[in-house]
Amino acid sequence: MKEFEVLSGNTGDTQAFAKRLATFLKPGDCITLEGDLGAGKTTFTKGLAVGLGVTRTVNSPTFTIIKEYHGNMPLYHMDVYRLEDSYEDLGFDEYFSGNGVTVVEWAHIIEEQLPSERLNIYLYHEGNDARKIILRPQGARYEQLCKEIFA
Repeated sequence: MKEFEVLSGNTGDTQAFAKRLATFLKPGDCITLEGDLGAGKTTFTKGLAVGLGVTRTVNSPTFTIIKEYHGNMPLYHMDVYRLEDSYEDLGFDEYFSGNGVTVVEWAHIIEEQLPSERLNIYLYHEGNDARKIILRPQGARYEQLCKEIFA
């Protein structure tokens, strides 16, 4: 699997990269976000939301599990950190096949329910505000998307 890497110097850089990524997305796309607490998963999602035309404030859906935002297309923001049973049926497949973009924080918890094709993104601390962002596309659509972003 091919891997793509971006170094972000601060939260502004992270959000700018996510905003740019949003311009390549289409309905039905799925992005997974993994990283330690405070690595920037929600910060990344905020930038993505701006790129999708969302005007509402985006925050972590830790306690609600799923938040929906509307812009140029819907953004379904999931934080599955608190799910104890990865087989709990919360209707995730309806979001994955919906008319918006789905972002899943802590996606490994529901690995069995994720679409087989998706864009996996990993965020790592690289100092105070710096982050390493690694994109690992799964499937031809996301491989092409990454090639376009990094062209």
